[in-house]
Parts: sequence; C-alpha cells; structure tokens
Amino acid sequence: MNFPFAALVALLPALEQEASENDGAAAFPREGMAHLRHLGAFSAPLPRAWGGRGYGTEPAGALGLLRLLRLVGQGSLAVGRLLEGHVNAIRLVARYGTDAQMRRVAADVRDGALLGIWVTEGVEPVRFHDDGAAIVLHGEKLFASGALQVTRPLITARAANGDTRLILVPRDDAGSASLSVGDVSGMRGAGTGRCDFTGVVLTPDALVGQPGDYLRQPEFSAGAWRGIAVALGGIDRLVDLLRLQLADRARDGDPHQRVRVGLALIARETAALWARKAALVAEGRGFDPGDVAATVNLARIATERAGLDVIELVQRGLGLSAFVTSNVVERILRDLATYLRQPAPDETLVEAAGWFTRRDLPQPEGPA
Repeated sequence: MNFPFAALVALLPALEQEASENDGAAAFPREGMAHLRHLGAFSAPLPRAWGGRGYGTEPAGALGLLRLLRLVGQGSLAVGRLLEGHVNAIRLVARYGTDAQMRRVAADVRDGALLGIWVTEGVEPVRFHDDGAAIVLHGEKLFASGALQVTRPLITARAANGDTRLILVPRDDAGSASLSVGDVSGMRGAGTGRCDFTGVVLTPDALVGQPGDYLRQPEFSAGAWRGIAVALGGIDRLVDLLRLQLADRARDGDPHQRVRVGLALIARETAALWARKAALVAEGRGFDPGDVAATVNLARIATERAGLDVIELVQRGLGLSAFVTSNVVERILRDLATYLRQPAPDETLVEAAGWFTRRDLPQPEGPA
C-alpha cells in the first residue's frame, strides 16, 4: 500500500490554519502532528523490515520522503521541521545503531514516540561519564526543536577522553526542558527550546554507534537534503500565494507583476530540481562520498538563494499587505526566512565549489 498522499494534501489547509492560530503564542501544533501520525508519516521513515516504508532509511524511499517533506512544508514549516528531525534521528539509529536499538525505536514510534536530533550546546556542553554499568549526563542543549514534546531525543555528548558520541535518551516527562531560548520571530510553532540533561542516568545501550559517527561524511552533510525538501514546500506555498493574491486583487495583468511571478516560478523550479538531485545522490548507492556531500551542499545553497529570491519577490509584489499579520503570507515569510538560516553558508559554498572545480557533478538516475 502506498502512502496516502491524497489525504495529506487534503490536510494541508488545516496544518496552515493551525500554524497561523498558534503563531502568536508559539503553541505546539498538536492537532497537525496527531493527524500526520494517523496518516503514518512518523512511522514511514522506519525501515521496511521494521514496519515502515523506508522513507529516509532505504534508497527506494528517497523520492517518497522528498514528496512527504515537501507537502508538509507547504502546510507548515514548523511541522515539517519536527518531522524532518524525527526522520533524521531514525536514520542515524538505522545507520549506526544495533538491531536491538532499531527494534526498540520501531516499537517506540509505533507507540507514538516523537524523535529528534539535538546537537547545539548550551553554556554547559553535554558530557557523559561511562563507568561500564551506567552513563551519567551533564549539560544542556539549546535550539532543540520540540523541546517539550520530543520523547526520544538523539543527542551528541562528549566523553571524558574527548570522543563525541550519539546517545538516545528516553524522556518520560519534559520537566528538564523549557522554551526559554529567546523570542525568535519565525518557526515559532516548532517548540524550540532548551533541555538540561544534568543528572540523567542511562544504561550503556543508550550509546548509538561509535565515536565520531555523527560527524562522519558523507552522512553529516548529506542529511541536509531533508531540510531542503521542507524549505521547498515553504517556497511552493509562497509562490502560490503570490499568484492567488495578485489575481484576487486584479493585479495579475500588470507586466511588472508578471515578471515577478515568472521569476518566482523559475526560482521554485530551480530549487525543486536541486532538491530531487540531492535526494537521489544522498540516498543512492555507489556515489563517491565527496560527491554526495558537495552535491547536497550546492543544493542547500541553491535552495537558500531561491527562497530568498521568492521572499523578496513576494514582498515587492504584494507590497505592504505582505507585512499585515492577518495575511498568512506574513507568517510564512518569517518562517521561511528563519528556516533558511543554516550555519556556515559561505564555507559550504566554497568547499562544494572547490570539490567540483576539477570533477563533474554526479548524474543520478531515478524515476521521473
């Protein structure tokens, strides 16, 4: 049975409405997340052997996941961020963990668990002490999406010898978490906050993989393609709203506005082509690891550029109405601008361009 994409498309207006209603109070999108869980979006990333569809964990699931994340991004970038983090965590456990760990994750997901990947350090970076019988954590994570709702965060932590490890932390309650990371203007519905892990005691099987796995290439860079897919959904929605609102105001016949619509469509399709290429290269087999990392990094920059271009075109095309809070465009502009702020864009572009100066980009083959 295929994923119920038609039902997801029908859900998008409700996701968008909830995102707008929750924006002022930075409320978590509980209803939207529940609907997605009912559709099977949170179990789809599980490998097929564990009851999922392999979206993000098997090569055959690449384009299915691209479509899923893009559609969710059209409805709500905040929900898309939470789903993307959930996929990321499952992917890392599937890639680096043991069968026993994957079995436990699959059971937790079927029971409604929400996973996430939290890596940004607070004032006290997360460290752990392993005495062979127990693991004791100390420190906090910042900018943790779903800080109060993620029940199985996969975090990075440093051992006494300096090794960085991945640790899967079961959380029965969110008492150690808060939303006190500052009042960000966009992506407010993602529930971003901080979490203090000081004093948390775990069994040794909470350690996932080997030292350094989180930063291992090409996986470390390649995973960015999933964020690209969500951002593409936000770009989709802004382009559609630009067209619809210009038509509603009978301004779609103005040649200058038509130029803006044309440029916005070009930007969107450029981002879509790069997103598809990144998905096929990142999830495919037989590609050089350097080619994978550099291709996804170029796709990341191309999508950022497309998103920024569309933001400007929408603001100029709709004028002051794009800044009126009752217009859904105003929130989506903030959400997309925030979502596009990924770290080190200049370094990312320079490294990717340097890699391909003397090499051709890989040309993946995949179903249309």
